[in-house]
Amino acid sequence: MKWVWILIFGVIIMSLSGCAFPVYPLKYTHDEPKVLKPTYTKMIPEPKNGKVIVAVYAFTDKTGQRKDSGMVAKLSSAVTQGAESILIKSLQEVGDRHWFRVVERVGLDNLLKERQLIRSSREEVKDDSELRPIIYAGMLIEGSIVAYDTNVKTGGIGARWLGVGPSTQYQEDLVTVSIRAISVQTGEILMTINAQKSVLSVATNVSTFKFLEQGTANLEAEVGVTSNEPGLYCLQRAIETAIEEMVYEGKKLGVWDFK
Repeated sequence: MKWVWILIFGVIIMSLSGCAFPVYPLKYTHDEPKVLKPTYTKMIPEPKNGKVIVAVYAFTDKTGQRKDSGMVAKLSSAVTQGAESILIKSLQEVGDRHWFRVVERVGLDNLLKERQLIRSSREEVKDDSELRPIIYAGMLIEGSIVAYDTNVKTGGIGARWLGVGPSTQYQEDLVTVSIRAISVQTGEILMTINAQKSVLSVATNVSTFKFLEQGTANLEAEVGVTSNEPGLYCLQRAIETAIEEMVYEGKKLGVWDFK
């Protein structure tokens, strides 16, 4: 009788799992590294007067949020502390790389030291060739991650029949970024764009609980899959959305024009 129940349980689990959630391959091998590519979806026209030279000094975390834990306090932050790298890459890629020339400012100290070494070396060998001047930017792109709200939405659904059934639980967080464009000539804030992106986590499982021999023995089993949307990907999408909107907002305000 026990093996009959086990066989029935196996058949039910396989049938329900195909309906409840996609079957993910259970591989425990290391994946190959991947290049993070931009995810722009809009076809943005080219600028009328060529690329705009911009500088990014910092894009800081102002959320004050730490990683959530129900047992111990964690000191690690909920969002990345290197978001300026994502912002720089997104500025370079927008509009199929036709819109912005980004000059180095995050590592400006290292750049100046290296240029000083070049000058010193040329003086020693009596090299009269000139070192090209550093390109200056006409616009600063600044901003920050202003909010990371956890548990914006939580919920789930489930059902059982004869002790067997699927269930699904989900949790939604929200990341908010703010980006502003500043004129270097006047210091005026030309525009400010805010963008949001949800971070979704979903857990789906199928479980059973059966008494096999008149309550003296029982069978309990569970299979499930948890999917967590990467926070870095969500931050990248929010930044890219803000940059896309900044391009169109600049057109409306007369900061630049389309070709």
